[in-house]
Amino acid sequence: MFWRLLIAFAAFAVIAAFAAALLHSLLGRSTASDVFVPILLSLVAFLPAWLLARRFVKPFQELTNATYRIAQGEYSHRIPGGVWGESRSLATTFNTMSKRLEAQFQQLEADRQQLRTILGGMVEGVVALGPEQRVLFANEAAGQMLQFDPQIAVGRPIWEVTRLPQIQEVLTKALREIAPRREEFNWKGPTARQLAIYVAPLPGDRAPGAVLVLHDITELRRLERLRQDFVANVSHELKTPLSVIKACIEALIDGAVEEPDVRKPFLEQISDQGERLHLLILDLISLARIESGEEAMDFQAVSLNQVVADCLDRHQPRAEAKNLRMAAIPPDAGSPNLTVWADEEALGQILDNLVDNAVKYTPDSGLIQVLWQANGTTVSLKVEDTGPGIPERDLPRIFERFYRVDKARSRELGGTGLGLAIVKHLVQTMKGTVKANSEVGKGTTFTVTLPKAG
Repeated sequence: MFWRLLIAFAAFAVIAAFAAALLHSLLGRSTASDVFVPILLSLVAFLPAWLLARRFVKPFQELTNATYRIAQGEYSHRIPGGVWGESRSLATTFNTMSKRLEAQFQQLEADRQQLRTILGGMVEGVVALGPEQRVLFANEAAGQMLQFDPQIAVGRPIWEVTRLPQIQEVLTKALREIAPRREEFNWKGPTARQLAIYVAPLPGDRAPGAVLVLHDITELRRLERLRQDFVANVSHELKTPLSVIKACIEALIDGAVEEPDVRKPFLEQISDQGERLHLLILDLISLARIESGEEAMDFQAVSLNQVVADCLDRHQPRAEAKNLRMAAIPPDAGSPNLTVWADEEALGQILDNLVDNAVKYTPDSGLIQVLWQANGTTVSLKVEDTGPGIPERDLPRIFERFYRVDKARSRELGGTGLGLAIVKHLVQTMKGTVKANSEVGKGTTFTVTLPKAG
């Protein structure tokens, strides 16, 4: 444009110079100098024509340069507009547009970062796919669930990022039907998991992309199985004593009530099974309160010497009936009386359950010991017996509700199957830990660790 204007201005000057020379020649006799005058005037006119063209074109060059810089992302760039009124008006309009674009892009970037932060902090895995099923975005949760790096995955097809056929199948169905789909599947990766995937196609012609939301439902399904097992176990535990009670009552109604010698065993059975039901219901209520957090704890410094002595006194008659020896073994004689930061009633219930189990399963003439000692800021309390022991395969499950190593013998001895579950939850409520070590044929040791008082 500059050169076109320069040529135009120069041409006007040249034409004017030659017109002046021609008019002079017509009015008077020409000389040799008259020929060079137009040429000289043309050369002299070229300089102002060049300056005028440059000054006229400069605002448009600035506008072109500014447009290019804004296209490169420099939204804060502004142009002065020059001396021409029209160019200043154009510059003002352009600068206003540039300012608005800058504000809009800043808002878009802030919204984008906010959205990334929200999606990145979600527990659910989120993967956004664009055309050709290429990954546009993936959060950390999705990377952990499907074992890939979210940063490296961007721009790659989803089938390269994860080779799970279940994801490809549900994605293909959702894109083909242009409708959301939800499915669950098991993934046998480094850690077996159950995943639920929800696919929603993005709006547009022929579904240009989709959003995948992944839920790790492993824990949810485990809790559902526990609930089902719990209901089944409670039903079974209630059914057994109720069946015995019902049979005894039927026998008494059929005539046994009239015969004292026959009537007494039936009444004893009804009494025993009624007590079993009573203990089961009490344990269920206690466990429900502990798990729900409704069990009020009164934390204080509790003397282990006194709590252990009271517990052994309560179980001494049953131990003597089986000729069992029970012993409390405190720390070294020179050590002061150890105290733990706990609820005294809850600690007594823990010891009662552990000692009760030891008395039930330790054979006649066996030995039961309760030991405790300090370990820095904690105190370890152990209950040891010389019973039959627990197989190694059963140790990880003995604190589950209604789990029994020897089901037939446990029911014969009158256990509810909830004692160790109550122990575990009470210990955890008091910020402690409990574990079991056992050797088949030699005995079992339960170790409870609680915070030391003071």
